Amino acid sequence: MNAPKIKLFYSPGACSLASHIVLEETGAPFELERVALADGAQRRPEYLAINPKGRVPVIAEGDFILTENPAILYYLAQRFPAAQLWPDDLQEAARCAEWLAWGSSGIHVTYAHVSRPERYTSSETAAGNVKEKAQSACRETWSMIEARLAASKSTWAAGEHYSVADAYLFVFWNWGRGQRLGYDMAHDFPVWTKHARRMGERPAVRRALEQEEIALP
Repeated sequence: MNAPKIKLFYSPGACSLASHIVLEETGAPFELERVALADGAQRRPEYLAINPKGRVPVIAEGDFILTENPAILYYLAQRFPAAQLWPDDLQEAARCAEWLAWGSSGIHVTYAHVSRPERYTSSETAAGNVKEKAQSACRETWSMIEARLAASKSTWAAGEHYSVADAYLFVFWNWGRGQRLGYDMAHDFPVWTKHARRMGERPAVRRALEQEEIALP
């Protein structure tokens, strides 16, 4: 009996891009289900029945439902070991997990204060202040990532081998060049941009970007 095909609930350019890239990297068949965040599709009852958090990404494999990027990325790497998307070396595996944790609890949350300030205050005046402060916090965070990559002697984020951490890191690079932050990534973050361009050479990344209508680095 064939295993059920994985379905990814995603929104173009959202953090679900990391899970999309990794699914492409596995070579396994999967389905895409677009969730129109701008239209509020994530708050509709039919979607909340799948993910009560009202967020993307979500993967469904038969009756198995999984949310949260770090958990999904880890699951996919372990589910498809032949793709070699999780380091075998203990220290590199820990580094990979560190990137996923920082991405989820730090980098993404910092950016969310720019993109969704209404989550953090009910005052329109305060929302402006939240967004303004978050702009400077994002610049500081993006600079920390650049410094971290510049100090590393490794080819990829977690070591010499490509991993799910690289797919997650690419999401934030893409947000950096977006309208909300509007960074000149190549000028301000050249090492990170070199990493992003190396990502853009990968066929799996190109397929995911094409499907989500995102320009190559």
